[in-house]
Amino acid sequence: QVQLVESGGGLVQVGGSLRLSCAATERITDRPAIAWFRQSPGKEREFVVAITWTGIRTDYARSVKGRFTVFSDDAKNTVFLYMNSLKPEDTAVYYCAGGMDLRSESKDYDVWGQGTQVTVSS
Repeated sequence: QVQLVESGGGLVQVGGSLRLSCAATERITDRPAIAWFRQSPGKEREFVVAITWTGIRTDYARSVKGRFTVFSDDAKNTVFLYMNSLKPEDTAVYYCAGGMDLRSESKDYDVWGQGTQVTVSS
């Protein structure tokens, strides 16, 4: 079964930037959408952004629009999440997930990575 592997998390100061990567171990022909979710302690998993592998369609959560940019490198089976102007409230474990369409609910995705920690310090 295809697996998703996130990387790129770390510690960054307020206003800083990070790039997260979500690499698929093989081409996901039956999971045309990749989404990023995040979860911080005591909170529910929150939708961040979704993109089709072709990169043609994207959907951003209002809280990150204008600060985060998602990009799909179809040839490398990798989706990148560029995060700029980071805020303390962006601190969370970030997960990528594969699904059938651009949805904002975690139940609509059935292939998940292990997550990568992002910590924004003030």
